[in-house]
Amino acid sequence: MLLTISTTRVPATDLGYLLHKHPDRLQCFPMTFGQASVFYPEANADKCTAALLLDVDPVGLVRGKSKSDDRPLQQYVNDRPYVASSFLSVALAQVFGTALSGRCKDRPELAETAIPLTVKLSVLPCRGGEKFLRQMFEPLGYQVAAKPLILDDKFPEWGASPYFAVELENTLRLADLLSHLYVLIPVLDDDKHYWVGDDEIDKLLRHGEGWLNSHPAREQIANRYLKRQRRLTRLAVAQLAEEDNLDPDDIAVVRASEEEVLEQRISLNEQRLEAVMEVLKASGAQRVVDLGCGEGKLLRLLLAESALAKPSQRIAQITGVDVSYRALEIAKERLQVDRFSPAQQSRLQLIQSSLIYRDSRLTDFDAAAVIEVIEHLDLERLAAFERVLFEFVRPKLAIVTTPNIEYNVRFENLPAGKFRHRDHRFEWTRTEFQAWAHGVAERFGFGVDFRGIGSEDLEVGSPTQMAVFTR
Repeated sequence: MLLTISTTRVPATDLGYLLHKHPDRLQCFPMTFGQASVFYPEANADKCTAALLLDVDPVGLVRGKSKSDDRPLQQYVNDRPYVASSFLSVALAQVFGTALSGRCKDRPELAETAIPLTVKLSVLPCRGGEKFLRQMFEPLGYQVAAKPLILDDKFPEWGASPYFAVELENTLRLADLLSHLYVLIPVLDDDKHYWVGDDEIDKLLRHGEGWLNSHPAREQIANRYLKRQRRLTRLAVAQLAEEDNLDPDDIAVVRASEEEVLEQRISLNEQRLEAVMEVLKASGAQRVVDLGCGEGKLLRLLLAESALAKPSQRIAQITGVDVSYRALEIAKERLQVDRFSPAQQSRLQLIQSSLIYRDSRLTDFDAAAVIEVIEHLDLERLAAFERVLFEFVRPKLAIVTTPNIEYNVRFENLPAGKFRHRDHRFEWTRTEFQAWAHGVAERFGFGVDFRGIGSEDLEVGSPTQMAVFTR
């Protein structure tokens, strides 16, 4: 089985960097079912082609297995060594695993660049014909050329075969191309050579992220990928449809939990809250507002701190603000507001409001906390937020935290080029964040100081960056 990937992006030999395979070398990789080899039939500045040759050993596949099959010859006489199938998907994941994940140490910017790519598959089974083949790839932007392969030109009465020689052209990231092939090749073949269990749902969702949910044939894809197992297909389709059925508030809650899972290993959320609390306590602020309070984690800490303090040192007013009504409802439940004493209830206020519009209720605060919020705003709306915080709310102290994108390479489970949260509109480097903060401080009459949150990495800094504005 032969698959080739070509590009004409100059210099085309950069394809070797993306695939992590040197164009001047033949490389071989043992597989449990045979051997995979990578070589370059052509490699020059104008065009570069990488070839993946898969040699499946059908005898080795069944050696030592039970011979109870009522069709014993099928184990030895089949099309597996010659056609694209789930064997090829496994080889793609093992041989081009780094490229599939979107990582490229030597050319990180190239891994995120859409480049012209052409894929050729010498023999691709398509149980469903050319129409089904086009239904799979054309919605993803591919130009599809398919040449039917006849069973035997000497016996035309045998009819057409389900095999095609296929050429696919598109301009996209290499990682996206490999993800499409990884999922859709077994779908077109409508078979898999290994047992399919619940973990296959995770593979499908992981490699289908960013495209499968919006694909018009997503249910067919899930059904075939999961070997037509109804229970697994229902679970996969339910997860794919989850965001279609959730309202925007629920989506925000789900995505926030995904970000927490990513950062859980270093307890980054707790470190952020502790760092913000340390600054607030040192300031002696009596009226504190948490802008973008979410489910109320900082509010809980502020209430606890106030309860332990002497009466003269208690925070007089704690206000949580969020655009999501659902998030505020969760905050009420988790804080158990209905059990508050009258004094506690008078101290806490929850407000549904947008952070890009002036709100007369948001005035006269000593301190404002804006924790992991600005990256959720479109850049063109950032100026409106700046006016709300620094001109209208205008606290004596403002604390703003945001991810440090430079640190993302240290998260092993985060694909290259992906933000930590699917709703992030941007993530800044330390230089970009400091340039923004200095500009804001100068325009609105604040001083600003910077701190890192989380373990300091000598190369990429801390995972979270914090600016403390004072006036």
